[in-house]
Amino acid sequence: MKQDTANTEADVAGKLSITQWAEEDRPREKLMKKGAQALSNAELLAILIGSGSTKETAVELMKRVLKDCKNNLNTLGKKSIRELCQYNGIGEAKAITVLAACELGKRRQLEDAEERLDMGSATAIYNLMLPRMQDLDVEEAWIVLMNQHYRLIKDPIRISHGGISETAVDVRIAIKEALLANATILALCHNHPSNNIKPSREDDKLTERVKKACEVMRIHFLDHLIITDGHYYSYHEQGRL
Repeated sequence: MKQDTANTEADVAGKLSITQWAEEDRPREKLMKKGAQALSNAELLAILIGSGSTKETAVELMKRVLKDCKNNLNTLGKKSIRELCQYNGIGEAKAITVLAACELGKRRQLEDAEERLDMGSATAIYNLMLPRMQDLDVEEAWIVLMNQHYRLIKDPIRISHGGISETAVDVRIAIKEALLANATILALCHNHPSNNIKPSREDDKLTERVKKACEVMRIHFLDHLIITDGHYYSYHEQGRL
């Protein structure tokens, strides 16, 4: 009997909490490094409840809950708060969090995916950027980021704010934003407050710098647009890209 007690105490003492796991195995850290798709259902649910009990980690607890649901999330979503609270380590707050997540998953399935705007032409890019740039009294530079199908990935990003006749553009910022967004296509836009759409020598140099940087990072540099109120100049349409 004493031997069994000693073994049990050793097992508990040797048990690792999540904070003692290798960093790449912890659910939150794993999601940060590899993305949500790399986590099991139990690991995702463990992130939601935050902690388990003195006898098992949050991951182990949710594995046990899922096992009782035959590893079916639909079955889990049908559980009541009272039923989930029967598990040691799950109180009302954790049960509500789990059921809220299941409900969100159900509602997501019922909604259509958001239609991304097609930015495959200079006109489309101009129409997107004009409301942001038409009333500016100084030059600004913005980037438009797209996927391989010329669909807008996220809202345009302002990368510089300058003077009346020019703005300093750090090409590294443009490339950094594109990489962070996993963009494969990039367009650059800047305005001319003078309403003159003719590109300057500095505009030409900037276009070349961005083009070279994109080539190094294997990003397709689609266009550089000069935006004015009612008109635009497209390096692509002019055959200069």
